Amino acid sequence: MELNTLFYVALLLIVGSLFGHLAALIKLPTVTGYIFGGLLLGPSFFHIVPETVLESMDVVSEVSLAFISFTIGLSFKASYLKRVGVTPLFIAAFESTLAAVLVAGSLLFIGTDLPFALIMGAIAAATAPTSILLVMKEYRAKGPVSETLKSVAALDDATALILFGFCSTAVQILVNTSGEDINLLTSIVQPFFSVFLSLFIGAVTGLIMKYPLKYSKTAGQKLTFLLAFVFLTSSLAVGLGVSELLAVMMTGTVLTNISSDAPQMGEFSDRITPPIFLMFFVIAGAQLDIHLIPAVGLIGIMYTIFRIIGKFTGAYIGSMIMKTPKVVRNYLGFMLLPQAGVGIGLIAISAGILPEYADQIRTVVLSATLLYEFSGPVITKLVLRKTGEIGTIPTNVQEVV
Repeated sequence: MELNTLFYVALLLIVGSLFGHLAALIKLPTVTGYIFGGLLLGPSFFHIVPETVLESMDVVSEVSLAFISFTIGLSFKASYLKRVGVTPLFIAAFESTLAAVLVAGSLLFIGTDLPFALIMGAIAAATAPTSILLVMKEYRAKGPVSETLKSVAALDDATALILFGFCSTAVQILVNTSGEDINLLTSIVQPFFSVFLSLFIGAVTGLIMKYPLKYSKTAGQKLTFLLAFVFLTSSLAVGLGVSELLAVMMTGTVLTNISSDAPQMGEFSDRITPPIFLMFFVIAGAQLDIHLIPAVGLIGIMYTIFRIIGKFTGAYIGSMIMKTPKVVRNYLGFMLLPQAGVGIGLIAISAGILPEYADQIRTVVLSATLLYEFSGPVITKLVLRKTGEIGTIPTNVQEVV
């Protein structure tokens, strides 16, 4: 009997639900269970789900990241942004830059080529804390660390893209052996323009989205428009080659400040996304291959260690300069380690810039991702407990104080 894609969708949902429940029983975040369940289905263990099937499910990742970004945007009300000011932007820029500098510097120290070190440093800047944000949501986290993290996580994508734009430009100049002229001014301006265009797309769709929601008579109609505009924004950004995460985040930000329907959109998102998020992390686990770990060598060790040091130290110093509460300075960095989504997306771009290093870049980043995605949710729960920001535990989580 030939198994079609729907069979594997059902398998991913069942396995994810089972291991999520098991993780909760042993007092781990359910996200950790999802990833472990996926790991068992992938090449790391039983290889039950074919790679072709996993590749065909890229839309799940796109939808998951889009709704995570939209939900973050909904939290950025004008009153909130006025209260937090430029603090999250400064912290995001500081921790991203320091991670990039330390990784690139450490790789140069052990003798790697400058173009390779610059690209690896740029990728190290990216943070994709989807798993962290879902853990916060699962435990209803509320407090200064959680609040700061939401803002920093949303802005980290922009700072990482700008850093990658600068580094990739420098690398293209260094490896330019064809004699072709490279417009330096255009290359410097391009990353900023990409961020601006992402935000512009999101702002326009957010403004337009208000009106069909306003005149919709039923919840079903409003849900339809929610899906349509989130998908539309994401697809427009992808089609124009800019960040869909920033674009969809801006859609949510604009909507929450101009429409009375925004709270209901948040409720709809909470209702429809749990199985999508579950599949996202099961698929992420299935795409990881633990057999890659021994191949990373000294480069992988330096990348992993100095990225952690850069993220933690950068968040600490940035928070100290901006005079955030002490609890934010001490713990925020621990929650900025996960690297999937944007970081993995930069691998493909890097392969086109440095094709001779493509396999090495992919192996190092994916191996580090494996470590970060498993440890991140557990560390987050410990931090939330330590800071006293875990709220009322939902009934489906077996939590012991």
